[in-house]
Amino acid sequence: MNKRIRPWQRMMVLAIGSVVLAIFAPTVVQAADPPNLQSLSETTIKLQISIDTIWVLITGFLVFFMQAGFAMLEAGFSQQKGVVNALLENFVDAAVTILAWWAIGFGIAFGTSAGGLLGTDTFFLSQLPNSDGIYPMGAPGSMAAINTYTLFFFQFAFAATASTITTGSLLGRTDFIGDLIYSAVMGAFSYPIIVHWAWNVDGWLSKLSYHDFAGSSIVHSVGGWTALVGAYLLGPRPGRTPWGTPPPAHNLSLVTLGTMILWFGWYGFNPGSTLGAGNTGLIGLVTVNTTLSAGAAALAAMIFQYIRTSKWNLEYCLNGSLGGLVAITAACAYVVPWAAVLIGLTAGILVVLGIDLIESLKIDDPVAAFSIHGINGMMGTLSVGFLGQAELTLNKKAGLLLGGGIELLGIQLLGVVAIAVFTVGLSFVMFAGLKAIGRLRVHPEGDRLGIDVYEHGASVWPDVYAVDKLVEEKKYHPKSSDVTTFENE
Repeated sequence: MNKRIRPWQRMMVLAIGSVVLAIFAPTVVQAADPPNLQSLSETTIKLQISIDTIWVLITGFLVFFMQAGFAMLEAGFSQQKGVVNALLENFVDAAVTILAWWAIGFGIAFGTSAGGLLGTDTFFLSQLPNSDGIYPMGAPGSMAAINTYTLFFFQFAFAATASTITTGSLLGRTDFIGDLIYSAVMGAFSYPIIVHWAWNVDGWLSKLSYHDFAGSSIVHSVGGWTALVGAYLLGPRPGRTPWGTPPPAHNLSLVTLGTMILWFGWYGFNPGSTLGAGNTGLIGLVTVNTTLSAGAAALAAMIFQYIRTSKWNLEYCLNGSLGGLVAITAACAYVVPWAAVLIGLTAGILVVLGIDLIESLKIDDPVAAFSIHGINGMMGTLSVGFLGQAELTLNKKAGLLLGGGIELLGIQLLGVVAIAVFTVGLSFVMFAGLKAIGRLRVHPEGDRLGIDVYEHGASVWPDVYAVDKLVEEKKYHPKSSDVTTFENE
């Protein structure tokens, strides 16, 4: 049975507690000093960096997911006997690019500049956390307020895109080792050098206030020009249709799925290039402009092709939307919405005319890579010089059509020409070298059997068309219509 606590005992406990509180309370209060302006400022900065980092990583994930879009698109446009090859090349391009970008590419792109031409350090991600555990921020050539590793990943996703654009144009007839080699060269040298010129703070084009917000010329025209040179030196696919009529896609469902994934991924490509979430108005403008241009381009290409053929063509509608996305990528932060619609309408028509041009030159480009990425990458970059809004451009100069004179357009034209000349020259050396050592075109037996069987020993539909059955048929019918010899004309 508990004893009853007497009043004097209660008084004793309260007295002892008061003494203890009197002794230790000042220390407790001192440890929980109220926040001051300095501590609030530091907390705000840390919070902003955290939000920006999350934003850039999420948008970088979206850009990387575009690899799936390219894989589906290219698998759909390829011949049935080349689907496995298209899927593997798209997948392995990312694997090759990440290692090339880590070892060399990122350093050339964002390292300390040598005369505005290329970077000279930051190879192999040489910055390690400091002795106090603080991770490095940005890079010598970037003022982005995110850590180096986040910046590296986001820019890697762009590098992988440039290589994959080229892969689409060379579908179905490229030696697999040759694909690995040119992907590595693009990730290590050809693409990073252009990035340094335009996106490194000390690059020579950057110092001229060259405007390419998310890469119409830096990513897409580089991929487009490289694709054109490669397709020219490689020659056409075996058994393709007569010139003037591009071979139809073997699976329009895959093409449609791939295109929609790419459109979705573009919301990482363009809005993510803000490299931070602080300017919400800019993010909104970029997102709206991107969507308007894609929609306008899809309708323009579809209607223009209908006028010519009296058919509502799905392929041209899909390709048109991609052309609009490419074109607005440079200008999305520098123009107002009505200009984005105009850019998209122009892009859609250029896709159709571009396909006609490439066919007339007898160059086999299965996914219209040059028409979409090359032509519209250049047009979109030049559009800043015509339609740039003075309040939005980097140098506060308006485009030619808005009364700003020729200055901005001149800078844009200089950059577009410089990028084209350098990329074409380097690509020609690269692909000609591969051709000289027999690593550009797949072995003639690959053309005869089909590249999936020859290079990979696989069929995308083995239960419908087994590899053994295909090899046996080709063995007894060596003069199959699949076998065609082409020469560049």
